[in-house]
Amino acid sequence: MHNSVHHLESLLSRADFDNGNCPTSSLKLFGEPLIVRNVDVTRKFMTVDTVLIPSNLPNTIDLIATNFPSIKVKEYDDTSFIANELVSSRKSALPFIDQNPVIAGLQNFEAPINSFIYHTIEQGLLVDNVVYPWDFLNIVQKTLRAEVTRTIISPNASIARTTVIEGPCIIEDDVTIDDFCKIKGPTYISKGSHVGMSSLIRNCMFGKETKIGFNCEIAKSYFAGNAKISHQNVILDSIIGENAWFGGYSGTANVLLSRKNIKYEIINDVGEKLLLDTGLDHFGAVVGENCAIGASVIILPGRQIPPGTVIQAGTIYGINHGS
Repeated sequence: MHNSVHHLESLLSRADFDNGNCPTSSLKLFGEPLIVRNVDVTRKFMTVDTVLIPSNLPNTIDLIATNFPSIKVKEYDDTSFIANELVSSRKSALPFIDQNPVIAGLQNFEAPINSFIYHTIEQGLLVDNVVYPWDFLNIVQKTLRAEVTRTIISPNASIARTTVIEGPCIIEDDVTIDDFCKIKGPTYISKGSHVGMSSLIRNCMFGKETKIGFNCEIAKSYFAGNAKISHQNVILDSIIGENAWFGGYSGTANVLLSRKNIKYEIINDVGEKLLLDTGLDHFGAVVGENCAIGASVIILPGRQIPPGTVIQAGTIYGINHGS
């Protein structure tokens, strides 16, 4: 695996960068780091003796070594790779000839470190690059559809009798769902989470200890975990980082009044801010970890909230960021 350009800064804390994490070692699907899933999927279809990881990602190296003690993890300097294409596309993970003499002949195929490896019967192993937040949100929805195919509710979960579970859902230990809720699948709710009375949850992935308050609508969104969402919030097509807090009556808008594609601000390799067309007409917000969003805050479509940000009550966030 080689380093690759990404624009997922809002999903990572300063500590993640300082500790040598990459997005796919920090982001999780069904509670498992994405990079661990990548190695696990690859092992099901081919022999994996060695995984090559850039030496500037020590935590990622440790993560693979811990989860796969039988696999040799080899560090290398990947500065000779030309792998900084800003693309978001699917490609076959086919064998390749490595041009770096240090690692030549040691791997069967290569992939960007920030990628999602999966398998289809028709095409074999495939790689989706994870360059932008909407790439990851797309992977979340793809994985929900592929892996949540029936309803599994832990006997240690508490589901009110008046709540409706529609479609396949996975609801783990110590989850509490109050009266008159609707959980529409495919949805995954991790252990220790809570959904308040009269809330609608559809097509979501909740990390552990996600708390949703009274009368909220949460749709097509990813929660990293330990978030606290107060009453009457609407969060749509969004990524919510760990330990985020939303006051009451707040929300993430996901459609422009013009119905045009939503733009997202990135910083290019020379430090310039650019508005990038996401190609999507539905996309909400990317809220970093440890953010505090005050009551009655509206976050406009395609906005990123850096980790640790505090937004005062009543703010329309992003009104001067263009459309």
